[in-house]
Amino acid sequence: MSEIPANDLAMVEKAREGREKLLTEIRKVIIGQEELLDQVLVALFAGGHVLLIGVPGLAKTLLVSTLAKTLDMNFKRVQFTPDMMPSDITGTEVLQEDKETGQKQFVFVRGPLFTNLILADEINRTPPKTQAALLEAMQEKQVSVGKQTYKLKEPFMVMATQNPIEQEGTYPLPEAQMDRFMFNIYLDYPKFDELKEIVKQTTAGGLGDPQPVLNGEDVMTFRQIVRRVPMSDHVLDYIARINVATHPNREGTSEFCKKYLGWGAGPRAGQYLALGAKSRALLRGQMQATVEDVRAVAHCVLRHRIFTNFTAQAEGIETDQIIDHLLEKIPAESEKVKAA
Repeated sequence: MSEIPANDLAMVEKAREGREKLLTEIRKVIIGQEELLDQVLVALFAGGHVLLIGVPGLAKTLLVSTLAKTLDMNFKRVQFTPDMMPSDITGTEVLQEDKETGQKQFVFVRGPLFTNLILADEINRTPPKTQAALLEAMQEKQVSVGKQTYKLKEPFMVMATQNPIEQEGTYPLPEAQMDRFMFNIYLDYPKFDELKEIVKQTTAGGLGDPQPVLNGEDVMTFRQIVRRVPMSDHVLDYIARINVATHPNREGTSEFCKKYLGWGAGPRAGQYLALGAKSRALLRGQMQATVEDVRAVAHCVLRHRIFTNFTAQAEGIETDQIIDHLLEKIPAESEKVKAA
């Protein structure tokens, strides 16, 4: 395993300090949701997109707008609807007359995708054609309009939301679209004390005013450092064993996974497990990614990349239960030594 370059050591500490500053500012507005904040920052610094699944009223929009303020980045919110067309998010060419020459020409008017941080609210309520336009933007960091291709600004991050309650009139995201999201995060209701504080603050003098502590250039620098964070062979081996263990037809897969899994995770799951672990390590000031970092991001990475079969659905087995099984049954090399 190669060691982290000497000139990057200062950046590791700067990343840790940056995380603390971001959390301090975000907490002026967002109460509780510590795990959610941690996961969102890990995805941001790893260069991934996030899918947030939760009932209305859990401050999903507020979180994204607050994050944009603390990062001094451009932010736009798009409310997806069944009648939305691709041009509504990518932009369109309009015919305009040149005031000097009097000649008419097509001019491209940019859509809301041309920003740094975009909230795609209720993404499953828009038709597949519009979802496909967003897919290109997420994967290629560009949009195509007519015969022209336009590059998006960097950094670029999509945070999409879904409401798990109302499914009528929705267009479920295809697996290819889901796979473009680095993390799939479930939002839970606030705890009792958190709810009490939320009610107190939001019905009194108002929320705090978060200030920018990092900018887009800082984010791009940290994304480069993330990829240079070392990862030992035993951690890479652990990631590969988790990935392989989700394949129900492979020899050596546990009977539990064979019974309940229809499809396992592909190579992108392993890539995001590694990137997520590296990003988490960097944000905590660690000099290398560990097995614990991998475990911390496993649910967010895997829950939308493994698919249960009819048996699991009939018995009420969820993907998170399968991931729990994997993390319990697949030890790290150091744990094997202890067990022996």
